[in-house]
Amino acid sequence: MAVDRKTLIIEAATKSFSLFGYKATTMDQVSKLANVGKGTIYNFFKNKEELFDEIISSLIKEMKDAAEEVIEPANSFYENVNAALFRILEFRKEHQLTIKLFQEEQEMGTPAVIEVRKRLEEAILSYIKVKIIEAVEKGEIKACDPELTAFIMLQLYVSLIFDWEQRHKPLDKDEIAKLFELYLFQGLSPR
Repeated sequence: MAVDRKTLIIEAATKSFSLFGYKATTMDQVSKLANVGKGTIYNFFKNKEELFDEIISSLIKEMKDAAEEVIEPANSFYENVNAALFRILEFRKEHQLTIKLFQEEQEMGTPAVIEVRKRLEEAILSYIKVKIIEAVEKGEIKACDPELTAFIMLQLYVSLIFDWEQRHKPLDKDEIAKLFELYLFQGLSPR
């Protein structure tokens, strides 16, 4: 029975954070949504921050699982990293909690939300870095600084998906893949 209540609390808190954001979510709201007493929440979580941390840890795992689902062992590093990045950012763009958190960060600059965005970004960078190291070891790509390369890959993807569409017609998945290959794998040199 205790596990069921904890699950209810996590689901209710996720819903509240997704609808109202971090700052506006209260333990009272969570207890009402979960249909449990406020004291019951404190049996599982010390405070709102700990509850939020649990939800974000699950979210990061979900993002990683979503990326892993599109990895095909037979595909090249380029194809897999492209598919994984696209899926991660698609997940971020479609998931109600991440949408609300990024909105709250931009509008209010809530410190806890800024930390979560950094944590999400670090998780994505760490994931890409591992894939880069594996590709270098297999001889699929040249030796490089995996941390810097992961950062560049992520920033290029974010720019092509989010920043570009603020001023232009959104690019589809194939267009993004072609640009990603051109800029990162072929380069602009005519040779």
